[in-house]
Amino acid sequence: MTAGAAPVGDAQVHARGDGSAPVVVLVLAHPRPDSLNHALARRLGDAVTRAGAHLVAHDLYAEGFDPVLRAEESYVVGPDLDLGGPSGDPLLDRHRADLATADALVVVHPSWWGKPPAILAGWLDRVLVPGVAYLLPDAGGLPEPLLAVRRLVVVNTTDTPAEREATVFGDPLAAIWERCVGTYLGSPTSPTVVERTVLASVNEADDAQRTRWLDEMETMGARLVHALA
Repeated sequence: MTAGAAPVGDAQVHARGDGSAPVVVLVLAHPRPDSLNHALARRLGDAVTRAGAHLVAHDLYAEGFDPVLRAEESYVVGPDLDLGGPSGDPLLDRHRADLATADALVVVHPSWWGKPPAILAGWLDRVLVPGVAYLLPDAGGLPEPLLAVRRLVVVNTTDTPAEREATVFGDPLAAIWERCVGTYLGSPTSPTVVERTVLASVNEADDAQRTRWLDEMETMGARLVHALA
Protein backbone atom coordinates (compact mmCIF):
# COMPACT_ATOMS: atom_id res chain seq x y z
CA MET A 1 0.00 0.00 0.00
CA THR A 2 1.28 3.48 -0.80
CA ALA A 3 0.61 6.92 0.63
CA GLY A 4 -2.43 7.15 -1.61
CA ALA A 5 -4.39 4.63 0.45
CA ALA A 6 -8.00 5.42 1.32
CA PRO A 7 -8.21 7.89 4.20
CA VAL A 8 -9.72 7.22 7.57
CA GLY A 9 -13.31 8.36 7.24
CA ASP A 10 -15.61 10.49 9.33
CA ALA A 11 -15.83 8.73 12.70
CA GLN A 12 -15.70 5.24 11.25
CA VAL A 13 -16.70 2.71 13.88
CA HIS A 14 -15.80 -0.98 13.69
CA ALA A 15 -17.19 -3.03 16.57
CA ARG A 16 -16.73 -6.69 17.32
CA GLY A 17 -20.24 -6.56 18.74
CA ASP A 18 -19.92 -8.75 21.85
CA GLY A 19 -19.28 -5.91 24.27
CA SER A 20 -15.97 -7.32 25.50
CA ALA A 21 -13.57 -5.73 23.02
CA PRO A 22 -11.20 -2.99 24.17
CA VAL A 23 -12.00 0.43 22.75
CA VAL A 24 -9.33 2.18 20.67
CA VAL A 25 -9.91 5.79 19.64
CA LEU A 26 -7.80 6.87 16.66
CA VAL A 27 -7.35 10.56 15.84
CA LEU A 28 -5.80 11.60 12.52
CA ALA A 29 -4.66 15.16 11.79
CA HIS A 30 -3.49 15.77 8.24
CA PRO A 31 -5.32 17.88 5.61
CA ARG A 32 -4.42 15.82 2.51
CA PRO A 33 -6.44 12.62 2.01
CA ASP A 34 -3.62 11.12 -0.08
CA SER A 35 -0.97 11.77 2.58
CA LEU A 36 1.30 9.20 4.16
CA ASN A 37 -0.38 10.01 7.47
CA HIS A 38 -3.73 8.83 6.09
CA ALA A 39 -2.17 5.62 4.82
CA LEU A 40 -0.48 5.00 8.17
CA ALA A 41 -3.72 5.61 10.07
CA ARG A 42 -5.65 3.29 7.77
CA ARG A 43 -3.17 0.44 8.16
CA LEU A 44 -2.92 0.91 11.91
CA GLY A 45 -6.70 1.08 12.30
CA ASP A 46 -7.26 -1.96 10.14
CA ALA A 47 -4.74 -3.92 12.21
CA VAL A 48 -6.46 -2.89 15.43
CA THR A 49 -9.79 -4.08 14.06
CA ARG A 50 -8.42 -7.39 12.84
CA ALA A 51 -6.91 -7.99 16.28
CA GLY A 52 -10.41 -7.78 17.76
CA ALA A 53 -10.66 -4.28 19.20
CA HIS A 54 -13.51 -1.79 18.82
CA LEU A 55 -12.09 1.06 16.75
CA VAL A 56 -13.50 4.58 16.69
CA ALA A 57 -11.61 6.64 14.11
CA HIS A 58 -11.77 10.40 13.65
CA ASP A 59 -10.21 12.33 10.75
CA LEU A 60 -10.25 15.86 12.16
CA TYR A 61 -9.98 17.65 8.81
CA ALA A 62 -12.55 15.46 7.06
CA GLU A 63 -15.00 15.97 9.91
CA GLY A 64 -14.45 19.72 10.00
CA PHE A 65 -13.58 19.67 13.68
CA ASP A 66 -13.59 23.22 15.07
CA PRO A 67 -10.34 23.72 17.03
CA VAL A 68 -11.12 27.23 18.32
CA LEU A 69 -11.43 27.24 22.10
CA ARG A 70 -14.43 29.19 23.36
CA ALA A 71 -14.10 31.67 26.22
CA GLU A 72 -16.34 29.58 28.45
CA GLU A 73 -14.15 26.53 27.79
CA SER A 74 -10.92 28.24 28.83
CA TYR A 75 -11.24 27.70 32.58
CA VAL A 76 -9.17 24.89 34.08
CA VAL A 77 -9.37 25.22 37.87
CA GLY A 78 -12.29 25.37 40.29
CA PRO A 79 -14.06 23.13 42.82
CA ASP A 80 -17.30 23.16 40.83
CA LEU A 81 -15.82 23.45 37.34
CA ASP A 82 -17.19 20.76 35.03
CA LEU A 83 -17.19 21.32 31.28
CA GLY A 84 -18.20 17.77 30.46
CA GLY A 85 -21.87 18.50 29.76
CA PRO A 86 -23.45 19.38 26.40
CA SER A 87 -21.35 22.02 24.67
CA GLY A 88 -23.70 23.06 21.88
CA ASP A 89 -21.32 21.43 19.38
CA PRO A 90 -22.53 17.85 18.68
CA LEU A 91 -19.24 16.85 17.05
CA LEU A 92 -17.22 18.07 20.02
CA ASP A 93 -19.56 16.23 22.39
CA ARG A 94 -19.08 13.04 20.39
CA HIS A 95 -15.30 13.32 20.59
CA ARG A 96 -15.47 13.84 24.34
CA ALA A 97 -17.82 10.90 24.78
CA ASP A 98 -15.67 8.65 22.62
CA LEU A 99 -12.54 9.45 24.60
CA ALA A 100 -14.36 8.73 27.85
CA THR A 101 -14.85 5.12 26.70
CA ALA A 102 -11.30 4.61 25.41
CA ASP A 103 -8.89 1.98 26.63
CA ALA A 104 -6.31 3.34 24.20
CA LEU A 105 -5.79 6.55 22.23
CA VAL A 106 -3.90 6.47 18.93
CA VAL A 107 -2.84 9.76 17.33
CA VAL A 108 -1.29 10.13 13.87
CA HIS A 109 0.04 13.51 12.78
CA PRO A 110 2.95 15.34 11.14
CA SER A 111 5.39 17.50 13.07
CA TRP A 112 5.03 21.11 11.95
CA TRP A 113 7.34 23.65 13.60
CA GLY A 114 7.93 21.16 16.40
CA LYS A 115 4.24 20.86 17.24
CA PRO A 116 1.06 19.13 16.09
CA PRO A 117 -1.11 20.79 13.43
CA ALA A 118 -3.31 23.55 14.84
CA ILE A 119 -6.46 21.44 14.43
CA LEU A 120 -4.99 18.77 16.72
CA ALA A 121 -3.76 21.31 19.27
CA GLY A 122 -7.30 22.66 19.32
CA TRP A 123 -8.64 19.12 19.78
CA LEU A 124 -6.51 18.79 22.89
CA ASP A 125 -7.72 22.17 24.16
CA ARG A 126 -11.41 21.41 23.62
CA VAL A 127 -11.60 17.70 24.44
CA LEU A 128 -9.27 17.35 27.44
CA VAL A 129 -11.26 19.71 29.64
CA PRO A 130 -12.38 19.54 33.29
CA GLY A 131 -15.24 17.11 33.58
CA VAL A 132 -13.89 14.99 30.71
CA ALA A 133 -10.19 14.39 31.40
CA TYR A 134 -9.84 15.59 34.99
CA LEU A 135 -11.11 17.75 37.84
CA LEU A 136 -8.86 20.26 39.58
CA PRO A 137 -10.42 22.00 42.61
CA ASP A 138 -7.47 24.35 43.16
CA ALA A 139 -4.29 25.22 41.33
CA GLY A 140 -2.09 23.96 44.14
CA GLY A 141 -3.60 20.52 44.23
CA LEU A 142 -3.34 17.45 42.06
CA PRO A 143 -5.87 16.79 39.29
CA GLU A 144 -8.41 14.04 39.81
CA PRO A 145 -8.19 11.88 36.66
CA LEU A 146 -11.45 10.91 34.99
CA LEU A 147 -10.20 8.90 32.01
CA ALA A 148 -8.93 5.33 31.95
CA VAL A 149 -6.73 5.39 28.85
CA ARG A 150 -4.24 2.60 29.39
CA ARG A 151 -2.18 3.18 26.25
CA LEU A 152 -1.31 6.29 24.23
CA VAL A 153 0.22 5.51 20.84
CA VAL A 154 1.50 8.44 18.79
CA VAL A 155 2.85 8.22 15.25
CA ASN A 156 4.68 11.33 14.05
CA THR A 157 6.03 12.04 10.58
CA THR A 158 8.72 14.64 10.02
CA ASP A 159 10.99 15.88 7.26
CA THR A 160 13.77 16.52 9.79
CA PRO A 161 16.45 13.83 10.12
CA ALA A 162 16.19 12.00 13.44
CA GLU A 163 19.62 13.09 14.71
CA ARG A 164 18.93 16.78 14.01
CA GLU A 165 15.49 16.51 15.63
CA ALA A 166 17.06 15.20 18.82
CA THR A 167 20.26 17.24 19.03
CA VAL A 168 19.15 20.60 17.64
CA PHE A 169 15.46 20.80 18.50
CA GLY A 170 15.37 18.52 21.54
CA ASP A 171 12.36 16.51 20.29
CA PRO A 172 9.68 19.01 21.42
CA LEU A 173 6.85 16.56 20.69
CA ALA A 174 8.16 14.32 23.47
CA ALA A 175 7.30 17.07 25.95
CA ILE A 176 3.77 17.37 24.58
CA TRP A 177 2.82 13.70 24.34
CA GLU A 178 5.04 11.90 26.83
CA ARG A 179 5.42 14.41 29.66
CA CYS A 180 2.19 16.41 29.41
CA VAL A 181 -0.79 14.79 27.67
CA GLY A 182 0.12 11.23 28.62
CA THR A 183 0.15 12.05 32.32
CA TYR A 184 -3.49 13.26 32.22
CA LEU A 185 -5.02 10.22 30.53
CA GLY A 186 -4.61 7.61 33.24
CA SER A 187 -4.48 7.54 37.03
CA PRO A 188 -1.70 7.53 39.64
CA THR A 189 -2.33 3.83 40.28
CA SER A 190 -2.63 2.96 36.59
CA PRO A 191 -0.59 5.50 34.58
CA THR A 192 -0.89 5.58 30.82
CA VAL A 193 1.84 3.80 28.90
CA VAL A 194 3.04 6.12 26.13
CA GLU A 195 4.53 4.79 22.90
CA ARG A 196 5.66 7.26 20.25
CA THR A 197 7.06 6.34 16.85
CA VAL A 198 8.83 9.00 14.79
CA LEU A 199 9.13 8.41 11.04
CA ALA A 200 11.91 10.74 9.98
CA SER A 201 12.95 12.31 6.68
CA VAL A 202 9.65 11.48 5.00
CA ASN A 203 10.48 13.79 2.11
CA GLU A 204 13.48 11.60 1.22
CA ALA A 205 11.78 8.23 1.74
CA ASP A 206 11.36 6.05 -1.33
CA ASP A 207 8.43 3.69 -1.95
CA ALA A 208 10.28 0.79 -0.32
CA GLN A 209 10.80 2.75 2.89
CA ARG A 210 7.16 3.90 2.95
CA THR A 211 6.05 0.31 2.49
CA ARG A 212 8.19 -0.74 5.47
CA TRP A 213 6.63 2.01 7.58
CA LEU A 214 3.15 0.90 6.59
CA ASP A 215 4.02 -2.68 7.47
CA GLU A 216 5.21 -1.47 10.87
CA MET A 217 1.69 -0.15 11.49
CA GLU A 218 0.35 -3.70 11.14
CA THR A 219 2.65 -4.91 13.89
CA MET A 220 1.96 -1.86 16.05
CA GLY A 221 -1.81 -2.28 15.87
CA ALA A 222 -1.70 -5.97 16.76
CA ARG A 223 0.73 -5.32 19.60
CA LEU A 224 -1.50 -2.60 21.01
CA VAL A 225 -4.59 -4.80 21.17
CA HIS A 226 -2.58 -7.63 22.69
CA ALA A 227 -1.38 -5.25 25.43
CA LEU A 228 -5.00 -4.28 26.19
CA ALA A 229 -6.19 -7.87 26.52
